[in-house]
Amino acid sequence: MSVILKKKKFYPVSNLLGEYLGNYQRSLDIPVVYDDLHRYSALYPLFDREGNDTLWKTVHYEPSIREELSAKLIRIYSLIKTNDVKVSDHLIMERVDFCEFGNSRPFRVRIVNQFNDNYDHFYVKIADASRIYGLELEHILSPNRINYLVNGDTLIEEHIAGVPGDIFIRDYFAREDTNLVRVAKEFVKFSERSFMRLLGDMRSYNYVVDITPDFEDAQYRVRAIDFDQQSYMGFTKMYLPQFFEENAQAVGLCTDRINYKTMRQYQDEERTLMDRRIRLAHNRLRDFWKTMRPDDIAPEENILSLRDGLNEYHETTAFSACETMGELVQMNLDVSVSKTES
Repeated sequence: MSVILKKKKFYPVSNLLGEYLGNYQRSLDIPVVYDDLHRYSALYPLFDREGNDTLWKTVHYEPSIREELSAKLIRIYSLIKTNDVKVSDHLIMERVDFCEFGNSRPFRVRIVNQFNDNYDHFYVKIADASRIYGLELEHILSPNRINYLVNGDTLIEEHIAGVPGDIFIRDYFAREDTNLVRVAKEFVKFSERSFMRLLGDMRSYNYVVDITPDFEDAQYRVRAIDFDQQSYMGFTKMYLPQFFEENAQAVGLCTDRINYKTMRQYQDEERTLMDRRIRLAHNRLRDFWKTMRPDDIAPEENILSLRDGLNEYHETTAFSACETMGELVQMNLDVSVSKTES
């Protein structure tokens, strides 16, 4: 089983990446608030409805600081939703939570509509280059679209709705109305999608399951929510979700419900869909690779180790000339897609 022992370092946003983000409307004049959010006076444990510790802590601010932060956070919420400042008095910042457990040490902000009590969340994190590359690849290459904004050292991420993977495995696998064959299919496709774009650390609490009722049965989609380990680790297994102990039950489900030939079918389907997205986003990806390929987003020893591991995994020498993580990601996509074509 794969284990991540050390937290990764943060990589600054390069000038090239900054230009790319500006060209594709990912960089707006949002308030730089990450450091400001640390001006809390107290932290209180946050428990779920069953009384379990969520590992998040609700923060308390003095009234003057809270008022100042509230105005900035509501402005950010408006920008990420509309690319404009359309702030209304009926929106309030109800709560801010902080998680020391996550590598990005994120803040989660809850915004409430006072007319109907409907609420929404977004996250404030440190702007780390490798995480931003992960978010952008998710937007371009996955079946999901994702909103995020960057300014200075502040990264804003839209909330991704769904049942947390660990909760889904614990509670939904045993439910009679869960179509386990469809669930197993989606885990196979998610695993293939994660590996192709080298998104690591897809343990069960780093993805959610989106459930959509259909006219006869429910459809499921597994969605990554944590992009911290985008092409950073040096071992191939770190990019294969089936090697994490937290996913053992999901792996068992796939083994029980799907035979080898069907699994290969689902992998081919995902590679084909990825190839179509690559072709459709050709111009954007051209700019993306120009930005990511030369960027320093991982230690050299991780690059060399992963390069050897990918050569061994794919039984090729195609990765031998790669000198950066960006080059490895691009080559891994090319090699993976070519398997379906052959």
